[in-house]
Amino acid sequence: MKDQSFSTRKGFLYRNEHFMRKVLVTGGAGFIGSHLVDALMSHKANVHVFDNLSSGSIENIKQWLKSPSFTLIKGDLLNPSDMGKLRLNCYDFIFHLAANPKVRVSSINPEVHFQQNVVATYNLLEWMRKCDSTSTIAFTSTSTVYGEAIKIPTPEDYAPLKPISIYGASKLACEALIIAYACTYGFKAIIYRLANIVGPRSVHGVIYDFIRKLKKNPKELEILGNGMQTKSYLYISDCIEAIILGLKKLKKQLEIYNVGSEDQISVKTIAQIVIEEMSLKNVRLKFTGGINGGRGWIGDVKNMLLDINKLKALGWKPKFNSEQAVREAVRHIIAEFH
Repeated sequence: MKDQSFSTRKGFLYRNEHFMRKVLVTGGAGFIGSHLVDALMSHKANVHVFDNLSSGSIENIKQWLKSPSFTLIKGDLLNPSDMGKLRLNCYDFIFHLAANPKVRVSSINPEVHFQQNVVATYNLLEWMRKCDSTSTIAFTSTSTVYGEAIKIPTPEDYAPLKPISIYGASKLACEALIIAYACTYGFKAIIYRLANIVGPRSVHGVIYDFIRKLKKNPKELEILGNGMQTKSYLYISDCIEAIILGLKKLKKQLEIYNVGSEDQISVKTIAQIVIEEMSLKNVRLKFTGGINGGRGWIGDVKNMLLDINKLKALGWKPKFNSEQAVREAVRHIIAEFH
């Protein structure tokens, strides 16, 4: 199945191919990061990827390894000597995607998200400060910073922000650090609060978990929680378009954008889509019942839908709704699964 990359949709991103001349992408071998790299490389940017390959994969970026305009730097933001591999003050944009993406891990070992999200972000900002960087930093945050928002859809100015997971708290801490550094040291910053992003190369999350479980046992599917958790899902191509358009339109020192679809889908419906796309019959759905009123795990937000009007005002709109995004992602992940 053909990967829906950005080589087929160049016109949307920007007319001036030199808009981004030299860029750094931390976590560029990961799911979202590698799709961002595809888009940047397809538009003639000089791309440096900084990745420790703990959750990312060389396979995701292998098509660019021999390109003279692509550089892979194997390194960890938690390792000061690795930070020394980065070139000083030469990037127009820094896309900071390096993080631990597994929300559930934080309820078991909060140290993981403190180190890999908060400390890693602090180290990157300190590197920018010490080298007197003039780069603009773009950060992929998360909808979980809102916690269980009372207002649905939830706008960017919703308050107070009360994340219910350590993961959400760590991302909110990163946002605060980035905002403070930008204001104190004079560089620009843009923060994207992402809904659930799905598509090819994803190796975690509900879709991947369902496919993995059904490959092991095609007769029964365990579903964490009561199955009624209802959230927004966005296809990866829509996400990347939003990220780059937001940067193209950036005029203020700081901007925050929600990035998601305009509707929701339940976990139970996702399970049914996966079963259908895997051509399985008579699959028993086994709900764990969940905790604290049907959550899949401690910190699981049961209802999430972002207000994306601010980003839509720039001219962006998702091409896939939640169900279409999920179904498209399921097809790709099934084809990739091994």
